[in-house]
Amino acid sequence: MFDTIINKIDDIVWGLPTIILILVTGLLLTIRLHGMQFHKLGRALKSIFRKSDGEKGEVSSFGALCTALSATIGTGNIVGVATAIAAGGPGALFWMWIAALVGIATKYTECMLAVKYRKHMADGHVLGGPFYTIETGLKERTGFSWKWLAVIFAIFGVCVGLFGIGTFTQINGIASAVKNAFDPETTHVAFTLFETQYSWATVIAGALVTIFAALVIIGGLQRISKVAQVIVPFMAILYVFLGVSVLVMNATKIPAAFALIFKAAFAPQAVTGGVVGSVIVAMQKGIARGIFSNEAGLGSAAIAASSAKVEEPVAQGLVSMTGTFIDTIIVCTMTGLSIVIAFSNGGVFTLPTNGLGETLKGVELSSAAFNTVLGGDGRSVQFLLMICLVFFAFTTILGWDYYSERCLEYLSNGRMKLVMIYRVIYIIAVAIGPYMTISQVWTIADITNGLMAWPNCIALILLSGVAARTTKDYFNRFPTLESEKA
Repeated sequence: MFDTIINKIDDIVWGLPTIILILVTGLLLTIRLHGMQFHKLGRALKSIFRKSDGEKGEVSSFGALCTALSATIGTGNIVGVATAIAAGGPGALFWMWIAALVGIATKYTECMLAVKYRKHMADGHVLGGPFYTIETGLKERTGFSWKWLAVIFAIFGVCVGLFGIGTFTQINGIASAVKNAFDPETTHVAFTLFETQYSWATVIAGALVTIFAALVIIGGLQRISKVAQVIVPFMAILYVFLGVSVLVMNATKIPAAFALIFKAAFAPQAVTGGVVGSVIVAMQKGIARGIFSNEAGLGSAAIAASSAKVEEPVAQGLVSMTGTFIDTIIVCTMTGLSIVIAFSNGGVFTLPTNGLGETLKGVELSSAAFNTVLGGDGRSVQFLLMICLVFFAFTTILGWDYYSERCLEYLSNGRMKLVMIYRVIYIIAVAIGPYMTISQVWTIADITNGLMAWPNCIALILLSGVAARTTKDYFNRFPTLESEKA
C-alpha cells in the first residue's frame, strides 16, 4: 500500500511538467548565456585551483567545489545510473547527458547568484543559497516579496537532506555494497525485520558509517570541507581509473555502445526486446537520475558555493559549473558505458539475472557489469567498486547535512540550537537507512528532489536577465583567466 502511494506521488512530481521545467530552465540559461558551458568550460576547469581572492567567506573556491562534489558524487553515479538503465533501457543514459549539458548552465547560474546575494552574518560566517537568491534577488527584480517561495525551497531542502539524498539513499547504497561484497547470500543473519533478513555485514557497515559521519558532522562546515578536500579527489581518481580500465580493455565495443544508447533513447524497445518502457520512461528515469546525481537545478550546490572566499560571483560560478561536467559527463558515463558494453550483444541489450531468476538492479547491476567487462575472479573488482561506493556515499552524507543545516538556519533565523538538534536527527536517519527497501528509498528521494527543483527553477528563469548581465560585465572586465589574476 505504501509503495503504491509513493509511486503515484513520484509519477506526479517527476511527470512531464517537472522534466520540461528543468530542461526549459537549462535551455533558457544556455541561450541567454550564449552557450558558455561549451566555450568557457576550459577556462572553468583551469579555474578550479585558483587562489581565493577575497576574505568574505569560509572556505576556498576549491573547498566549496569539493564540498559540492562530496554531495553530488554519490550513489547516483553507481546505483542511480544502473537503476535508470534497468527501468528505461540504455537510452536513459542519453537523457542523462542532455540534462547534464543544459544543467551546466543551470549550475553556473544558481551558484553565481548565490554568491551575488549571500548574507554576511553577525558572527562572521556567510549564509547563501537559493533561499536568499529568491528572497533578495527576486524582490530587487520584481519589487514584490518572494520570501514565501524562499521558505518553500528551504523546507524542501531540509526534507531532501533528511529523507532523500543525504541519508537513506546513501547509507542504503553503502550497506548494499558491503553486503554484496562480503555476504551476498545473507548466510550470516543478524536479525529479521518485517520478514526481511539482515546480514551482519549490513549491520556493521551501517553502524560504522553512522559513527564516522557523526564525528565529522558535529565539527560543522570547516571539518566537512577539510574531509571533502581529501576524500573527493581520491575517490574520483580511483573510480575514474576503474572506469578507464573498462573502456581501454573494451575500446572496440565503445562505438557500438554509443550507437545503441542513441538508438535506445528514441526507440528503447527496439534494442531491449520490449522489456522496458517507452521513450517517456527513458526520459523520466534518465533525467530524474541525472538530476539526482549532479543536482543541477536543485540549487543545493549553490549553498556550498556561497561560502567560498571569492569577490567575483562569476568566478565562483565558473568553478562550480565544472561539478556537473565531472559528475555526469565523466563519472556517470563510465558507469553507464560499462553496463551497456557488458550486457549488449548484436545491438540488443539484455538485463542480467541472479541465481533466482531475478533481474539485477542497483549496485548489483553495476558490480556485475564491471566483473563482466574486466574479468578475473570478480572479487577484486567487486571490492574496488564497494570502496568507491562507500566513499562516494559517505561524502554525500556529509555534504547534504551541510546543505540541509543551512536551509534550517535560514528557516529558524539563525537559531543554532535547532541546527544542533537537527544534526542528531540527521545522524539517527543515517542509522536507520540500511533497513529500508531500495525501491522505497529511491522513490522518496525522487519525490523530494522534484519538489526542491520547482522554486529554484522559477527563480532562475525570472533572474536569467540578471545572470546574463552580470556574466557579460565580468567577461568584459576579465576577458582571460590571466587578466582576472592580474
